Amino acid sequence: MTVLTHTASGWTIGTGKPLSVIAGLNVLEDEGLALEIGTELKRICAALGLPYVFKASFDKANRSSIKSYRGPGMESGLKTLASVKAKLGVPICADLHEPGQAEPVAEVVDIVQIPAFLCRQTDLVVATAKATAAAGGIVQVKKAQFIAPWDTKNIVSKIGEAAEVGVILCERGSSFGYNNLVVDMLGIAEMQKLGCPVTIDATHAVQLPGADPRTAGASTGGRRDGVSIIAKSAIAAGADGVFLEFHTDPDKALCDGPSCLPISDAEGLLTTLKAVHEVVAA
Repeated sequence: MTVLTHTASGWTIGTGKPLSVIAGLNVLEDEGLALEIGTELKRICAALGLPYVFKASFDKANRSSIKSYRGPGMESGLKTLASVKAKLGVPICADLHEPGQAEPVAEVVDIVQIPAFLCRQTDLVVATAKATAAAGGIVQVKKAQFIAPWDTKNIVSKIGEAAEVGVILCERGSSFGYNNLVVDMLGIAEMQKLGCPVTIDATHAVQLPGADPRTAGASTGGRRDGVSIIAKSAIAAGADGVFLEFHTDPDKALCDGPSCLPISDAEGLLTTLKAVHEVVAA
């Protein structure tokens, strides 16, 4: 049985526990929007009895174009995340990109996320593990689009050698030809064999990298209607948690709008995912 508990908040994920939810915005736009999305998701998860973490990025360093919106940056972004955390009373998840960011991020963020493209960067992995362990947090690693599920054992091993800290692995699809991703649902069980809970990033799994027709390929496209399909399939395959991104108006989102869902869809989708998870757990 693999269960992780965030000591400060009591948030749990793993075998025998309710479906865990990590959800919010793709990237911070302003505090008002973050609070609006977080408040609604907290309400829904509380009503459904699902452990909830608010997520948002302060910087999206991996962008198709230098002109793409990246976010407010670390200093301003961490202030916003700390404010959201205090006002909502929920744990926070955010990603980082450089080893020097590890300590300041871990001071605010409860689940520190290593992006998929950076999950093999040893210096980043080690710094994140050490800083997150010292702060009492949990590390979530996005599985890269270019590695096999079982090869995440090397990342888990690096983290374990650097510090004693809980690790979540996140499935987000694998590169499949040009401008496309697919999710191998068998990979979820393979990663769970490493002793880690596994989440499904259903939002990024429907991306079409470099294929947004609105910008002639200068940004990432997506298939929004596939998010619920990927999420339901992964939970049916045994995933311990779900990672989702919402917006009040996805078509006007400053980053990855084609892949995120309207917040009005959240309650129906999470209700369905809870039901699927309970059937699988039974």
